[in-house]
Amino acid sequence: MSSKAFIRVFIFLTFCCSTLLCQLVVNVKNKGDEVIVESIHANTTSDTVTLEYLNTDGTLVTLFIDFKSEAQLFKVIMPGEEELGDTQPQTICFITRFSHSDFISSDAMSKLRQKNPTAIRTPEEEKAPGTYTHDLRVDLVKSHVISPHIYNVCQDAVDSIHFTESDLRTISRSLSKDYATMMSAMEKHEPTKYARCMDTQEIDRPCLCRFDLCIGWYPCGLKYCRGKDTVGKVVSYRCGIKTCKRCLTFFHVVDTKRGCLWDV
Repeated sequence: MSSKAFIRVFIFLTFCCSTLLCQLVVNVKNKGDEVIVESIHANTTSDTVTLEYLNTDGTLVTLFIDFKSEAQLFKVIMPGEEELGDTQPQTICFITRFSHSDFISSDAMSKLRQKNPTAIRTPEEEKAPGTYTHDLRVDLVKSHVISPHIYNVCQDAVDSIHFTESDLRTISRSLSKDYATMMSAMEKHEPTKYARCMDTQEIDRPCLCRFDLCIGWYPCGLKYCRGKDTVGKVVSYRCGIKTCKRCLTFFHVVDTKRGCLWDV
């Protein structure tokens, strides 16, 4: 077995083991009509939700939402490109501000029950694509100033944890955090100074990398119905969830084109 195949099998087995403990398993088709299996788990104690799936190319994607810190972490683990002499998996973390209206609460998520784990789910709404241009690189050791969960989720990314200054400002105001303290954990970049990696010929030259991912199915809101209570009064009650799909594009600066070999 090649090292690339071994890494893919290892990631797949790790993913399958984690799904045994997950709360919800969802099957959803991607644009190529391939079935992607998502696992979703809610932790009401820490007020977090984790969504994870293994892409058909062997890439493992984890979405971790920290409701208290208003931050969501996208962790991506990609198998190495053996044909290009890169046999080690690569891990990247993208951090964005989280809006509570984008996902149901961890408490509501914890109350969902699996009805038919083999069914193919179709989202009710496809959200407009989102684009983030990351101009900050986060120091893993100081990452707790954003969220206490970044260290555990992104520790394998080390020098590839990316954030945006605009989201940093918004979170600092919303949670009354000291902006200067938060900025002290960041390394500033100017994405406009760099050429796209796809247009860069020198393999050791820094460039602006693009990465795309899609969350094919997730609970994006609650549904409410109207009815009458025992005395005939009209009341509103929760009667289901609304599901969505969203695709995102992340731009970030890499030290060399070697860190962005997929952007061609």
